[in-house]
Amino acid sequence: MKLTVIGCSGSFPGPESPASCYLLEHDGFSLLLDLGNGAIGSLAKYLPTDDVDAVALSHLHLDHCADLGPLYVTRRYHPGGFTGRIPVIGPPGLDARIKNLYAAQGEGPEPLEAVFDFIEFGPVAVDVGPFTIEAHPVVHPVPAFALRVTAGGRTLIYSGDTAPCERLVTASRGADLALFEASYLERHDNPPGVHMTGADAAKAATEAGVGRLVLTHLVPWNSTDEVVADAAEYFAGDLMFAHSGLTLTV
Repeated sequence: MKLTVIGCSGSFPGPESPASCYLLEHDGFSLLLDLGNGAIGSLAKYLPTDDVDAVALSHLHLDHCADLGPLYVTRRYHPGGFTGRIPVIGPPGLDARIKNLYAAQGEGPEPLEAVFDFIEFGPVAVDVGPFTIEAHPVVHPVPAFALRVTAGGRTLIYSGDTAPCERLVTASRGADLALFEASYLERHDNPPGVHMTGADAAKAATEAGVGRLVLTHLVPWNSTDEVVADAAEYFAGDLMFAHSGLTLTV
């Protein structure tokens, strides 16, 4: 399973990265985890939008789903012709949220179902191509899920946006790579129930027994070096931070 970081900027696009978007590829199938502001432009460096096979959304904040609108346009109105429907998997209320986000004026909304087959997360794993996706509820101001993705006998756990919680640890056990958000700095007085620090991410990965940790959702006004230093104190495995264009084999 190949992971390419398309965007890793937390909460809004930054000068060096779009908002959250991660490309997973296996056996010729391309799955996007989240599709935040600005991601479509950077995605084109690595994959034509015609070749996106599925999208899974951790939650419905704009920095994780806004570029479904541009994806719709590129697939429906491409001069080469319509390229077919793809599954978009996400939290309850997914279809209404995206339709509202991309509502047209005048004659009515664009027919998003012409391009997207909306599928809501439930208690049963979803299979798309070679990937199995399990959605685990985590703690955030809106319904949000950590996504456990398995293919070819390897597993990636993506935290999405979450505050520290035992459910993330449980969902992460046995994973080969943890892609965990680290939006806050330890030295700040951070609001509860929203995001994690690098230290929080490291503690969760350590408790879950994950040996490889990639810190992401890095807010542009924070020092990445400080985020990593916060994490390093609590994690003894392979630790790195995400950046747009980072490619790893899970």
